[in-house]
Amino acid sequence: LQVLAYNRHTYETVAQLLIITVVPAPGGEPPYQGEFLVGNRNVEELLPVAAQEIFLGATAGVWEQDDLHVINVTSALDRGGRVPLPIEGRKEGVYVKVGSRGGFSPCLASAASSQSRFRCSLGQQPLASCYDTFAPHFTIRWCNLTLLQVWPSPTSPGPVWGSGVLEEGGDFQPPTEAPPRDLLPGYLVTLLVPLAVATLLCLLLGHLMCCRREGV
Repeated sequence: LQVLAYNRHTYETVAQLLIITVVPAPGGEPPYQGEFLVGNRNVEELLPVAAQEIFLGATAGVWEQDDLHVINVTSALDRGGRVPLPIEGRKEGVYVKVGSRGGFSPCLASAASSQSRFRCSLGQQPLASCYDTFAPHFTIRWCNLTLLQVWPSPTSPGPVWGSGVLEEGGDFQPPTEAPPRDLLPGYLVTLLVPLAVATLLCLLLGHLMCCRREGV
């Protein structure tokens, strides 16, 4: 990945090449995933590892699991959010997806239930039966909480490669044989039809120019 930046005042450019190696997780994708919308943060504030550790510690208080890790961090502007006004220190918002191999806690299940969604549609507070361990560092929009349960997809077997050497038993025989075709009729039609049309046009043009002249 090549990052190109420039100075707005001097128009001086700087290029940097980043090598990113994507390695699959040792244990595969976690089956339980939760996505939280942090309303009082920008995306660059949650990219450092130290900030993610603090967020995971707060998440463990409501998830009641110890094997949590961050899967993805996305700006709310990439999800259709509006650019905040430059007043009162407003932030753009960040979606943080966290994964675990343990199930969801009753607190998270109640916050993402249909009753909680209905209360959010009425402008009321969602159902959250536990203490909010995110406060005061992170402001979570509980109405935007999304819980996912990912099931492992079966992998189809790949192709079986042979040795690359033709087995004994004679020469290679093609699967089908092309029958002989007579190309003479097509050749005559392609040649004679344009020749006949050109001859008729020449006779017609000669008749108009030679036999239709004045005094002839």
